[in-house]
Amino acid sequence: MTAQSDPQDVLQRGTSALVIAQAIRNDIQAGRFAHGRQLPGTRALADSWKTSVATINRAMSILADEGLVINRARSSRIVNNPEGAASKAGSRVILIGGYAGSGKTELGRIIAREAGWAILDKDTTTRPVVEAALERLGQSPHDRESETYLTVIRPAEYEALLAAMTENLQCGSSVIVTAPFIAELQDKAWCDRLAATVAAHNGKLQVVWVRCDAETMQMYIRRRGAARDDYKLGNWAEYVSRLDLAFEPKISHAIVDNSAGAKPLQEQAAELLSELAQS
Repeated sequence: MTAQSDPQDVLQRGTSALVIAQAIRNDIQAGRFAHGRQLPGTRALADSWKTSVATINRAMSILADEGLVINRARSSRIVNNPEGAASKAGSRVILIGGYAGSGKTELGRIIAREAGWAILDKDTTTRPVVEAALERLGQSPHDRESETYLTVIRPAEYEALLAAMTENLQCGSSVIVTAPFIAELQDKAWCDRLAATVAAHNGKLQVVWVRCDAETMQMYIRRRGAARDDYKLGNWAEYVSRLDLAFEPKISHAIVDNSAGAKPLQEQAAELLSELAQS
C-alpha cells in the first residue's frame, strides 16, 4: 500500500523551494554568485538551508526554468547571468597605501571626486568600532601600538575593509581603498590574494604607494591632531627610524610623491586616471 503524503507537508516543501529559489536568485542578481560560477552541490545547499535534497532540486528547477541556472552532469549547476557579468566588466579598484601623514587619504578623496567612485578609508570605516573594541578590552581607544591592537584588532580592521571592497566589486562599482597597508604590501602572498580577488570579480587593480618626506609627514600629523598619533609624535625619532621611505610594494604599482616641492596631488591624480583610462 502506498503511503499518502500529508498535503500540508507538500505545501510547506513547495513554499520552501520558492523561498530558496528567491534567495539564490537575489544572490545571483546582486552579484554574490557570479556568472559562470558553479553553485554549491545539492547536499551542501540542503545542509545550509536545513532542508531536503528534494526541496533543493525543486528550487533549482525553478531557477533553471528562468534560465538563471544551467544544470550539468553529476548535479553540477552553473550560474547563467551574462547581463550581470557585463555590468561588472571594467570595475576598478585603486588601493592606496602609505605611512601616516603621507597624504594617502587626500589622494583617495581627490581621485574619488574626479572619477565619481566610492572611497573606503580605513579610519573612517572602522575607527568607531575599533575604539569601542579597544575600550572593551581594557586598552586606550587611541592605542595603535600594543600587542592587543596589532594582533587582535588590526587584522579585523583590514578584513572588514577588504570585505567592503569586494562587495563593491560584486555590485559592479569601482572603488578606492585607502589605508597604510604597510605589512600587507610587503607580503607577496597577500598581494597575490588581493589581485586574485579583484580578478575573480572581473575587476582591474591598481596599487598606489604614496611617498612623503619625514618632515612633511610630521607636519601633516601634527595638523590633524588625532589622538591616535600621540605615540608617533611623542617618539618621532624612534618612529621615523623604523620607516623605509624608499619602500615599494611587492606587486605592480604606481608611486605618487607628496613630499615638499612635489607636483600637486591633483595633477598626479589626473595623470593616474588618464593612464588607467588607457589600460
